[in-house]
Amino acid sequence: MTQKRFFGHPPGLFVLFFTEMWERFSYYGMRALLVLYMTEHLLKAAQTGREVYGLPLLKRVLQAVFGPLGEQALASQIYGLYTGLVYLTPLFGGLLADRVLGRRRAVLLGGSLMAVGHFLMADEAWFLPALLFLIVGNGCFKPNISGQVGDLYPPGDPRRDGAFTIFYMGVNLGAFFSPLVCGTLGQRYGWHYGFAAAGVGMLLGLLVYGWGRRYLPAAEPPQPRVGQAEALSGEDYRAIAALGTIALLNVMFWAVYEQQGNTLQLFAEHETDWHLFGWEMPSTWFQSLNPAFIFMLAPLIDAHARRQSRRGRQASSIGKMALGAVLLGASFFVLIFAVGATGQPGKISFLWLALCTLVYTLGELYLSPVGLSLVSKIAPAGLIGLLMGIWFLSSFFGNLLSGYIGSFYQTMPRPAFFLLLAGLGIGTGLAILAVKPLLRKALGPV
Repeated sequence: MTQKRFFGHPPGLFVLFFTEMWERFSYYGMRALLVLYMTEHLLKAAQTGREVYGLPLLKRVLQAVFGPLGEQALASQIYGLYTGLVYLTPLFGGLLADRVLGRRRAVLLGGSLMAVGHFLMADEAWFLPALLFLIVGNGCFKPNISGQVGDLYPPGDPRRDGAFTIFYMGVNLGAFFSPLVCGTLGQRYGWHYGFAAAGVGMLLGLLVYGWGRRYLPAAEPPQPRVGQAEALSGEDYRAIAALGTIALLNVMFWAVYEQQGNTLQLFAEHETDWHLFGWEMPSTWFQSLNPAFIFMLAPLIDAHARRQSRRGRQASSIGKMALGAVLLGASFFVLIFAVGATGQPGKISFLWLALCTLVYTLGELYLSPVGLSLVSKIAPAGLIGLLMGIWFLSSFFGNLLSGYIGSFYQTMPRPAFFLLLAGLGIGTGLAILAVKPLLRKALGPV
């Protein structure tokens, strides 16, 4: 029996869309509050004797590596460590699904662990164990729900890129509402109300996934190890090596991009004026700007890409990713100008921060969904989970680096700090362009 289609796509795509939407609601809702919660409450409470399990040991380890850390620098390092590990565990979650659980059960396990982690945030003492639950749960969830998007389409199906763009909009629908809900609850009524709302979002995602399983590809049996069934070809190895090169280059992109949840949130809180017609918006609403711009820009980029394709002038995936990194770096020239234009210490209008966000969002759309689609195209049979995990490794190292870069926020003048971010982003784009000929030899016309 042929399944109905919605907007030309199978209904399973929209089950995955709403599952991912609620999971991202929970993740970004917690992330919107994380650095503010640490700098304004948790670390101060710990200094007054409030027990936070594992924090003294973690601080000693970080200071042994990076030297003395003030509250902001420590919060930045913890933020980078958490968001980095969130992107490391998908490597193991992908393997676990490929070899043992299958993608369906891995998604259910991951979502359940994350729900536990969000609710543990209700008690300061359990802050670090809560982050651990979130890290492990995300590792099971993230690569396997993305992998199921690719499973909905046969090889060579031209709808695949569009499917990942639609799926990416689901990510950003959750990311848009979560700072408005979780951020407002956390900043105006109490941190733990915001974290609890994130936990409720994760439970809703699990309900959607359980209800819609009949629309998803049949639960796949664990794949035999490569070598027991079918050895990788030389072409497969070249594709994997090329993917690893792209992932390595993207490390710096994510190190700069992830400042939006770290130092840019602090900048939004302390150095940005959020008054509108006499009413002050919560500063965490800043983190809704990025997904809001994605809603606006994604259809325009998709329409432009289709027009270019009809004319035979479709840009390559690698070229798009290079452009994305350059746009990310260029966005920080907006803040350099805004901070310099004041001529004196003070708060800048939130409109400057919105313009910066608009530019780096455009860069994100040229890199992130394109990268996910590229992985699904070139992954050898039986290794889609592993290859998705390798792709997310670039985010792991990038987020670790984002914590280190963010630790300089309070010691560098603002224009110099934003110039550093601009240089790192633009340099990444130029590096991708420099190796583009070698990547095309390995991957072909992608």
